Amino acid sequence: MSRERRKKEQQEAADRERKEAAASYYELKTQAVEDLVSANEENSPPVSREEIRKYTSRSRLKVADWVKLLAIKWWFAAAVCFFFIWGLGTYVPHTLDLLVITGVSLGFVTDLLTNNVLRFIAPTKGANDRWMMYPKKGFISLPLNLLHAGVVLFLVYTAYNALNVLIISLGGLEADAVPLGVEPILFGLLYLGFDMLLITLKHVAQNMLRDAEKKAGSAGNRPVRK
Repeated sequence: MSRERRKKEQQEAADRERKEAAASYYELKTQAVEDLVSANEENSPPVSREEIRKYTSRSRLKVADWVKLLAIKWWFAAAVCFFFIWGLGTYVPHTLDLLVITGVSLGFVTDLLTNNVLRFIAPTKGANDRWMMYPKKGFISLPLNLLHAGVVLFLVYTAYNALNVLIISLGGLEADAVPLGVEPILFGLLYLGFDMLLITLKHVAQNMLRDAEKKAGSAGNRPVRK
């Protein structure tokens, strides 16, 4: 009788151990799921790009991130040229009207499409802000991007005129000839070049102001000699 009792107690102890193991396993999995759901940039450890690439699909052709970003910006500018300058060129006879329409379109495309795509593909929040003239989203970003697009378009238009004058002078062509017409590829490249030039100048100006503020702050904190 005592043997059967010991056997029963051993069986009950084994059952309790299995239940406790199952409960601890369930609690562990539940905590892991909660940690995964609540994970964000603030409570997650930093992960290098090399570590991320280990768990992402790899392609034989490796393209640098900055090349992809420039290609996206070029593509949207070239698309605007294709649909508006080429598409509306026969319906809008006046050059100034066509430039105004194109400039407004470029501003809207930059604010609503280009910048949002750059934000979407950014590995972390704000990582691609340096590729935008006005990275902050808001009501003020649209008029600022419209103004920026107008300035860049004016520079592109001036560059086309300068190139045509140069080609005419070098080739001995007639003064009213237009050897270099507007087409999406070159337009996109020129627009991208002037856009990045202005963005670079903005960063340089910001760095200069930041350095000047630091120098002014350090000078103000120095003790006055009596």
